[in-house]
Amino acid sequence: MDFVRYAERAADLANAAVGDVDELARFFADRPWLADSVTSRDVPQVQRVQGRLRRVFEHGQAGRDDAAVRALNDLLADYPVSPFISGHDSSSWHLHVAERRSIAGTLAAEAAMGMAVVVCDLGADRFGLCSSPPCTNAYVDTSPNRSRRYCSERCSSRANVAAYRARRRGAIRTDQETIR
Repeated sequence: MDFVRYAERAADLANAAVGDVDELARFFADRPWLADSVTSRDVPQVQRVQGRLRRVFEHGQAGRDDAAVRALNDLLADYPVSPFISGHDSSSWHLHVAERRSIAGTLAAEAAMGMAVVVCDLGADRFGLCSSPPCTNAYVDTSPNRSRRYCSERCSSRANVAAYRARRRGAIRTDQETIR
């Protein structure tokens, strides 16, 4: 069971646009058995879960470990984990952690369990929000030295290019002032 993957799915969920049934179904592109069962009742429930997950990422980003743990414990209490064995043949059995009563419950149970393991093994400071304005996407920092600051390579590149251009503008202004 890959708990880090469950935590990364929590970040994906916190970042997902889930305004209607079609958007929620698209979120499950890699899990068609869930996409096929999405209903309009699931959308507001999933949106509430998204808000609760985002708060955990915000607490982690801000260094509020106790608040992150409280929020995760609340999720674990509200969406109890019910592990089950799944597989496609007798040689590929694997364990899933899911609530399985509803789409939102399944997502919340997986996310809370994955995030709880990350907190216990690595710390709540492994949850963050992208440092590249205007992006506010959540991410799980699995780097060896806790150095991640961006949700993606794209945001990292954008921030680095902006910083480079700002330095260049500053250097050009300094050169022009020296000439005067």
